[in-house]
Amino acid sequence: MPRPVKLTRNALLTTKLPAWRSRLLLGLMAGCFMALAMRAFWLQAWSNDFLQKQGASRYERNLEIPAIRGKIVDRTGAMLASSLPAKAVWADPDDVNATPEQKARLAKLLGMDRRELERKLGEDKNYVYLKRQVDSDVAAKVAALKIPGIHQRNEYKRHYPEGETVAHVVGFTNVEDAGQEGFELSQQQRLAGKPGSRRVIKDNLGRIIEQIGSGREPQDGADLALSIDSRIQFLAHNALRDAVREHRAKAGAVVVIDVRTGEVLALSNWPTYDPNNRLALTGVQLRNRAITDIYEPGSTMKPFSVAMALENGKVKPSSIIDTAPGKLTIGTATIGDAHTYGPLTVEQVLQKSSNVGTVKMALKLPPQRMWEGLTAVGFGQPPQLGFPGAVAGRVKPYKTWKPIEQATMSYGHGISVSLIQIARAYSVFARDGDLMPLTMLRLDEPVAGVPVFKPETAQAVRKMLEMAAGPQGTAPLAQIPGYRVAGKTGTAHKLENGAYANRYIASFVGFAPVSKPRVIVAVMVDEPSAGQHYGGQVAAPVFARITGDTLRALRVPPDAPFATLIHPVDPVRESM
Repeated sequence: MPRPVKLTRNALLTTKLPAWRSRLLLGLMAGCFMALAMRAFWLQAWSNDFLQKQGASRYERNLEIPAIRGKIVDRTGAMLASSLPAKAVWADPDDVNATPEQKARLAKLLGMDRRELERKLGEDKNYVYLKRQVDSDVAAKVAALKIPGIHQRNEYKRHYPEGETVAHVVGFTNVEDAGQEGFELSQQQRLAGKPGSRRVIKDNLGRIIEQIGSGREPQDGADLALSIDSRIQFLAHNALRDAVREHRAKAGAVVVIDVRTGEVLALSNWPTYDPNNRLALTGVQLRNRAITDIYEPGSTMKPFSVAMALENGKVKPSSIIDTAPGKLTIGTATIGDAHTYGPLTVEQVLQKSSNVGTVKMALKLPPQRMWEGLTAVGFGQPPQLGFPGAVAGRVKPYKTWKPIEQATMSYGHGISVSLIQIARAYSVFARDGDLMPLTMLRLDEPVAGVPVFKPETAQAVRKMLEMAAGPQGTAPLAQIPGYRVAGKTGTAHKLENGAYANRYIASFVGFAPVSKPRVIVAVMVDEPSAGQHYGGQVAAPVFARITGDTLRALRVPPDAPFATLIHPVDPVRESM
């Protein structure tokens, strides 16, 4: 039998290892411990700031506390724009863990396309907005899904109670709560306020664990009180809308001004839009035509030509102007009237809206004097409204005028104005020669006007304007039962590619009651196409409706019998 072998005699156990190997291993281990100790000392003693920043970048967050945007109210305190609590739904794509069913439900709640949601959740970011300004009830349903990585933050959503009625005045804000149009834009700094902030520590689930420091409190925006009266704005809006639809017009605009203060009580445009829902918004709807669009005013300019001739002593109200044979040739151009009137007094020239009579008076004036008169009432200068987009219009320098240009400007061609400009200019006739500065902000105290014409000149033209709006004038449809009215029609061809086209702007500008004027109302209807296009047919009835409703809303006492006789308008009586 083989002899047993003892384990102690195993060749591996009996092999002797060199002493230097054990010392080397011990030295290496000691070196590693020494390196770790030095690294720990370096990190804790010299790199503390770096580590603090790294930790802060992972767990600390600067949260913005939004300021509440100031309210916009009308002159009576009625709400026109306010901020409501809302939520911003955001995601950390790396943390989102949702089933296909949860994603489908989330997309439906947020009104998003499923592919758009997937695209946002696939972005290489740690903070992605899914939807801003989400209503509180919808946000609650989103939170109920309990999807990891989907979070919410507080913000505000702008709400406009009057909707489309006052859209062009108030304007609207974007998702960042910054003004984009109207007073929301022009008064952005005043309304916006200043946001606050606080520094917090969040855990890996996005929950706030601790607040660091005291933070900064938000400063809410200041409220804004407009001169607009929402009752009158509603009346003007409805009347304009109905007129544009009735006459199948392209657009229209209305301005209502308080004669006593120069405050704009209503400003409406059609087409308009709902600032609460701008999904299908177009540029046409955004245009504030009463302020930003210019047009040739036509015969609404004639009262100023008559006033300048009276003011400079060229004529008197009773002076006779021979308009026969109803035409006047200047150079190679011929100016005509709708009828051959023959001799007319100055009063009758304005009452009948005679182009020939107006031109003969205007040509008695030196060009410089006429230019000074036009600019004195605000033409060629942007109105100081504190409102975006107000235009200056166009009045050519008098040194370049040719006789035919001076002639056509006297009856409203070759000169361009905005509706609010000409509405303001009529204050010289409603206020005994004073031109009122306009404002769209509520005034606590009236401001003084600037004298332009002598009181007797303004009063004489006021009488003529009452005749023009009477049964024998061009706008009997402007009459209002119970009130005396004064005003002037306008019908002007539109310029297209440098030539007058067979398209019209019908307008009417007037005021009431004549015994003590309270409101000026200017109406413009662009391209009526339902068979009527004269100012006396299209714009005058709108003036009567708005002015009558406004005077009654303001409780202005009647100054005329209620049995006012209104005759049908003769469409060829009014010249263009």
